Amino acid sequence: MRRKSGKGAEAGNSGEASVESVLDELYATPPPEFVARREERAAAARTAGRKEDARLIHAARRPTLAAWAANLLARSEPEESRRFLELGRELREAHRSLDPAGLRELSAQRRRIVTALSRQTARLAEEAGHRLSQAALREVEATLRAVLADPDAAERWSGGRLAVSLTPPSEFPSDTAPAAPAKPEPAGTTAPARSRAKDELADRRRKRREELAGAEREAKEADERLRDTRTRRKEAEELLRRTREEHDRARDEVSAAEERLRAAREDLDRTGRELKEAQEGARAAGGAVTGAEREARTAARRVDRLASRGR
Repeated sequence: MRRKSGKGAEAGNSGEASVESVLDELYATPPPEFVARREERAAAARTAGRKEDARLIHAARRPTLAAWAANLLARSEPEESRRFLELGRELREAHRSLDPAGLRELSAQRRRIVTALSRQTARLAEEAGHRLSQAALREVEATLRAVLADPDAAERWSGGRLAVSLTPPSEFPSDTAPAAPAKPEPAGTTAPARSRAKDELADRRRKRREELAGAEREAKEADERLRDTRTRRKEAEELLRRTREEHDRARDEVSAAEERLRAAREDLDRTGRELKEAQEGARAAGGAVTGAEREARTAARRVDRLASRGR
């Protein structure tokens, strides 16, 4: 069960929601980062004046890697988790009603489902950056068996806040334990009654087999969807890498073109200035030539006049 905030009834639901959301966040945090984030959230609650909330947050226990992975499965696959919890309720009922042969069959099917979900949990943990050791994987399997066997364990796991892995109760038959001998029939049981009981038992057993087969099929389909999703993610990452490289090349080309344009503009400004200076020089030279021609003509006329006087 989830713990309530210490703000009191007059605080309304906002304080409780705050604590619950913080605890949910903490137990979704990988164990190596748990303590630092817990202290950060507790300090924030104390700064806000929520002392009881800070105490509850600070009291949160750092989960083991196996417990965190089991929480990850419950949070990441809510629909599969719901069906797994329903299967646990049905299996507990089946263990109270089925005969030894049915129990052995259910145990074998249960083992396959636990193995499939354990592998799925290991994949989820690895995708989150934390590979499970064989010991941690065995703890995950034990937790899942406990969820199937014990309603209290099922409720704790469904909350997504396990700090340690769970252990199946000893009274629940294990995957390898032999089934208990069948109880003798009461004296006076008639053949039709025995036949009806067998038919009902066979019908219940058939339904359980179908439900378990459906759960196994769904687990396999979830496996395939996960592989497809990984493939699509890898393709998307490769496309992102290529697009980023093309973008970088285009940016470099734009930068080079902008540099060439800047240099060309500077050349244009420089040659414009030189052209203006040359034009001014040409105009000045033209004026000087005109003046020199005028002076030359004047001098020639003077020479002519002087020459005429001397004759």
